[in-house]
Amino acid sequence: MTIVLTLFAFLLSVLIVAGFFWRWSDHRADAAQRTRLLEFQPATPALFDPASIEHLPEPARRYFLFTIAPNTPLYTVADISMVGQFSLGTKDAPNYMQMQAQQTLAAPQGFVWKMSASRGPMRISGSDSGSWTRFWTMGVIPVARMGGNADHARSAFGRYVAEALFWTPAALLPGPGIDWEPVDATSARVIVTHGGLKQALELTVDAAGSPRIVRFQRWSNANPEKVYRLQPFGGYLSEFHTFAGFTLPTHVEAGNDFKTDGYFPFFRADVSEVRFPCASEN
Repeated sequence: MTIVLTLFAFLLSVLIVAGFFWRWSDHRADAAQRTRLLEFQPATPALFDPASIEHLPEPARRYFLFTIAPNTPLYTVADISMVGQFSLGTKDAPNYMQMQAQQTLAAPQGFVWKMSASRGPMRISGSDSGSWTRFWTMGVIPVARMGGNADHARSAFGRYVAEALFWTPAALLPGPGIDWEPVDATSARVIVTHGGLKQALELTVDAAGSPRIVRFQRWSNANPEKVYRLQPFGGYLSEFHTFAGFTLPTHVEAGNDFKTDGYFPFFRADVSEVRFPCASEN
């Protein structure tokens, strides 16, 4: 019996050590992804000129005039610090977890979102990017490892180009791969094309031009069949603050099945800081 217990303890120790090294490898991948994304930050960005958007649909023009002050350096890569609530449940039983997260956003090239969340004794941590979804419980037990395929890349692309409308508006100024078209008096559509991926996003603004609603058809398997297909996704933006010349929403609520009976915001975030770091800041 003593030999069996000793062997069990040894094997358990090996598994725990292996888990720590595996988790450490994920941390290194997160850091490497952030370093890669920072390289896309303009070293000497142009300054925002309102004349450059005069040809856009009127809601899009109002949006840019609200969110970017004249002569603001047009940084396109941001570090975002947030807290909030994150749900792995359902509309009837969301079981929200308290969340804190750091994100580096560099649309349309990519993003990395590094989070930890807890509810009672439950602890989950991990990261999302255009290449992976990796979550752990208690720091060493893997509970989700997905990505590395076309479906994941397409789904992630929808997320991070939508978030550019929240937090890196300079990335969606008209240019190669960025096309704006009118929808109605309060909404405009931007179509983002990059690296073989394409995503249309609909933005609704108020009279002042502040972005209030972002909605789009997202490639997702968040459905009972767990089959990838286009599904409505979106959210609401509020509580605007100015960071380095950009007036951005600091409260976001978003979820699947947007504007349907099935909608509930599985993601509720309150942003405490938005920074626009240069490539040397690692």
